[in-house]
Amino acid sequence: MNSRVEARGASLDSIKLAVAAFLLVIGIFAFYYFSSVSTLLRVVGLLAVSGAAIAVAFQTERGHILWQFVSDARMEVRKVVWPTRQETLQTTLVVVVMVLILGIVLWLFDMVLMTILRFLTGQGG
Repeated sequence: MNSRVEARGASLDSIKLAVAAFLLVIGIFAFYYFSSVSTLLRVVGLLAVSGAAIAVAFQTERGHILWQFVSDARMEVRKVVWPTRQETLQTTLVVVVMVLILGIVLWLFDMVLMTILRFLTGQGG
């Protein structure tokens, strides 16, 4: 008996996802079909149809799992200790200075190697 309920729930989820996909296709088709109507109205209509499709998709088991994941992710983001403005500026300054120093060192290394190469090949003045 339990397997019947699971099979019926899975088929119902498939139907709901198909309806959500159908709504999206109809919304996109209508957006381009009614090109003579104001763009604002078409965008609002497309957003409304997309919202309905998302609402239908969230009624499935996968939708519930996705919503739980999003909720957990938001909770984890709240736990993050974000750097202050001063810490961000100091870190950025350190990165910029290190990139400049490394660029200068590589430029000098390139000049030395080029001078040696010119000397060895006889192209130097």
